[in-house]
Amino acid sequence: MINFNNIRLSFGDRVIFDDVSWMISPRSRIGLVGDNGAGKTTLLRAIAGGLELDGGSIDIVDRKNTTLGYLPQDLIELESLNILDFLKKRSGLAELEDAMKTCEERVSLCPADDPEHEALLKTYEKAVAAFQAKDGYAFEARARQVLHGFGFRDADFSKNCLEFSGGWKMRILLAVILLSRPDIMLLDEPTNHLDTESMEWLESYLRDYPGTLITVSHDRTFLDKITTSTAELSQGRITLYKGNYSYYLAEKEKRRLALLKEMESQKAEIRKIREFVERFRYKATKAAQVQSRVKMLEKIELIRAEGAEKTVRIHFPACPPSGRDAISVRGLSKAYGDNEVFSNVNFTVTRGEKIALVGMNGAGKSTLSRLLSRIEEPSAGDVHYGLHVKLSFFSQESAENLSYDRTILEDINSVPTRCNDQEKRNLLGAFLFSGDDIYKPVAVLSGGEKSRLALLKILMQDANLLILDEPTNHLDMKTKDIFQEALLDYSGTVILVSHDRYFLDRLVNRVIEIRDGQAFEYKGNYSYFIAKREEFLGGIGAAQSGKQAAVPIDNGRESKLQRKELRRLEAEERNRRAKIRSTLKKELDAVEQTITSLEEQKGAIEATLCTPDIYRDPEKLKTLRQELHSIDRELEQFYKDWDDLTLRMEALENPAGEDILSSPASDSISGAVQP
Repeated sequence: MINFNNIRLSFGDRVIFDDVSWMISPRSRIGLVGDNGAGKTTLLRAIAGGLELDGGSIDIVDRKNTTLGYLPQDLIELESLNILDFLKKRSGLAELEDAMKTCEERVSLCPADDPEHEALLKTYEKAVAAFQAKDGYAFEARARQVLHGFGFRDADFSKNCLEFSGGWKMRILLAVILLSRPDIMLLDEPTNHLDTESMEWLESYLRDYPGTLITVSHDRTFLDKITTSTAELSQGRITLYKGNYSYYLAEKEKRRLALLKEMESQKAEIRKIREFVERFRYKATKAAQVQSRVKMLEKIELIRAEGAEKTVRIHFPACPPSGRDAISVRGLSKAYGDNEVFSNVNFTVTRGEKIALVGMNGAGKSTLSRLLSRIEEPSAGDVHYGLHVKLSFFSQESAENLSYDRTILEDINSVPTRCNDQEKRNLLGAFLFSGDDIYKPVAVLSGGEKSRLALLKILMQDANLLILDEPTNHLDMKTKDIFQEALLDYSGTVILVSHDRYFLDRLVNRVIEIRDGQAFEYKGNYSYFIAKREEFLGGIGAAQSGKQAAVPIDNGRESKLQRKELRRLEAEERNRRAKIRSTLKKELDAVEQTITSLEEQKGAIEATLCTPDIYRDPEKLKTLRQELHSIDRELEQFYKDWDDLTLRMEALENPAGEDILSSPASDSISGAVQP
């Protein structure tokens, strides 16, 4: 489908592609990865034909009949049309409709006996066939489905494209590509402007996409779900991995270790050859062998393997503890004119909790984060900070508070912090400001660089409560991982708005969803929230399963009947867990007894094998060794069963441990845990 033939490209002294050859077969689903600046976006532009190469070529088989859809990372200004008309025009349907309408008018005016009449009919038939091939008659229904998937409402369909913000415009462009059904789809950071619900919808849509997909994304979950192979662009070369992003990480490390082992083996071989040459260099009878080994050394191509990647870690300054309740929210409401975002929200955040605020775009996550940080005033209710709470708040607007007359280092040095100079430089390096970059004026930084610098300044402050609104938007995967590890070690309280599902999943232990003007609580990580949200929304499914999914945070509007139903579900859940615990305890006791018995048998056999007389009876010796081997195998299996049962017992104390409970180690356990 796509052939790269020794492509070369450089920008000054910087090599982007160094004689890259690569063949992409039809229906491939490729994740393109690499460090920031490696050339991933440049490669997509080259495939799309928007870039002139220094050498080589990129050939697409049957190019005339192959359609290509390209979503750039940077916004392209849209036309002044309403959404549906814009989608029709960009999908090529508007042109076909015009052609059909023109043909119809000309046919109606042309007499049947006119020689041109038949030619017009043929032209019309071709236009209709092309319109049907693009599924034109069902286009509006498909367009509405895609737009709903991306969070647009029916009222938005008649709006002019220019009325929407940048993020929504990118969704419109992505909708154009999906509706065009191209043979090749090139997506550069498609999840950047999507909320988690829209991401999940897009993933579901792309699973059934039959064409070739190449995507660049910093969203690990998206890459894992969508791609089946990974291409790493590094130092001008492409390295291929036949698996998704998680496979790529594991396989890359495996290859590095294998190459390192091979390199050490080669070094040992070279050392032996050199020792032979030095030993017999002046011995005439060995001259031929010496010359042979000298030539062998000259022909050896040295293996070079990367060492283990240096692990960078950052730490927040030690923060003084706050009171037990860091934030208490009571009767919180917010409205902008007639638009009520949410009302009568109540919850408490305790010291050390790490909480995610989630919801569709426009639901009110960022609004709630601003109210919690007292950047905005609520329409009703109040936010109360606990004893000794010291707050730091980050949002995309934080970059506006930088000192544009200073350099990066000067701006960092202006922050009151406990960090010493070395710690400051470590933090700068972790956030991609290294070498002479730290002497750049803040005024010349890009939007992403300013956002990273603003986040870094906030993290240096002596705070025990962090409220972070989309802090990972301009971080690459490595920096996100470093930042995530720092937050995991952070002893303070974190309230986080983010669309990065992998980042949230490892970090948070409680999720608050803003939906339909209310707040809903999920006591678990992000995966638990996803699993339980639909169950809760279904209502009936949750009641039938006997599991409590989400608890609507008390806003004073639930009826006594609703509260009674929740108490009933909680009681059923406690009973269910008690039954499972009892069954697991019996299973665990039985396994422990069996292990004890087998270990005693093993000890007795080993004691017998230590006696000298046993070696006089080879037959008995053989039998005992076979028994010992059999016991070892049994013990290995029972040890695994014991580990599994112990994990299940621990999972009962953790609501997010349902997945462990639902994959039993034995049939008897499976029967015990079914609701």
